[in-house]
Amino acid sequence: MTARRPAVIWLNDRLVPAAKARIDPADRGFLLGDGLFETIPARDGRPLRLAAHLARLGRGARILGIPLPALDIAAALAATLAANDLSEGVLRLTLTRGPGPRGLLPPPAPKPTIMITATAFPPPTGPARLIVATRTRRNEASPLSTIKYLAYGDAILARQEAAERGADDAILLNLGGRVAETTVATLFIVQGGRLLTPPQTDGALPGILRAEMLAWGAREHSLTPADLLTADGVFLANSLGFRLVISIDGQAVPDCTPLVHDLQGYVRQRENGTSPEEPSDGGSPFPK
Repeated sequence: MTARRPAVIWLNDRLVPAAKARIDPADRGFLLGDGLFETIPARDGRPLRLAAHLARLGRGARILGIPLPALDIAAALAATLAANDLSEGVLRLTLTRGPGPRGLLPPPAPKPTIMITATAFPPPTGPARLIVATRTRRNEASPLSTIKYLAYGDAILARQEAAERGADDAILLNLGGRVAETTVATLFIVQGGRLLTPPQTDGALPGILRAEMLAWGAREHSLTPADLLTADGVFLANSLGFRLVISIDGQAVPDCTPLVHDLQGYVRQRENGTSPEEPSDGGSPFPK
C-alpha cells in the first residue's frame, strides 16, 4: 500500500496546498543536494523526541554553514499535521541552503528553504533480509557521515543493489571494511548478553533512537560482516521503530524476536509517558 501524498505542506513561512507549492529552480537543495532533513514521528498531535531532532538539525546546519530560519519549527510541525487531518504520522522536515548562483561556492548570504510534509505511518513491515553492499562504501572520514545530508546517492545505489538481489535493505561498510549502518537504520547485534552497535567513528549516523539505547546501556563496538553472522541476533532501529533481521547475504541469523518486541513496547510506553526512565523492576530492557 502506497502512503497518501500530503494535501498541504509547510513551505518557508506558511501552509500551502501541496499541488501549488513551488521551489525556486535555482535552489541548491534541488540542484546539488545541499541541505539537511529530519524524519520525525508524531503521536497525539505532537512530534516525538523533537528536542533531539532539532539539536541534530542545528548541528548539521552549523557544519554546512546554513543559517536556521527564524521559525517556530514545533508550531509549524504541529500545524502541518493538523492541516493534513493527522494526529499521528511521519513528519519530514527538509532544510536547504536556498537559491544560489551557478557553481559550488554557496552565496555569501543564503536564504534557506524549509519544507515540512506530513504523511500517515507506513504499514508494518516484516523481518528484514539484508545484504552487504558491494557497489559503494560509507566514507567515515567525511563530516557528512555525521549529519542527515540530503545527497543520499550511496544509499540509493546500495538499496538498488539490495532490491536486485532480493533483499530488503543493504549494510554499508566503511572504507576500512567495518560495518557502518544500513541505508536507513542503525544496526544492532546481540552478542554474549550485550547489545552492540557500530561507533560514529566507523561511519554510523548519530541516530535519535540509537542515542537513547546507548543511554540505556547499549555499547559502541566496531563490527565486521563476520561478527553479524556469528551474533545471537541482529535488528535495526531508526526514529520510526525497530525491525528484526532474519538473514544477511542469504545466511540465516538467530531470531531475537522477544527482545525486539520488548524494546518496541518499552519505547512506546516512554512515548506515551507511561514508563519511568528505567523499567519498573529497576533493570534494563536489554538482555543480561
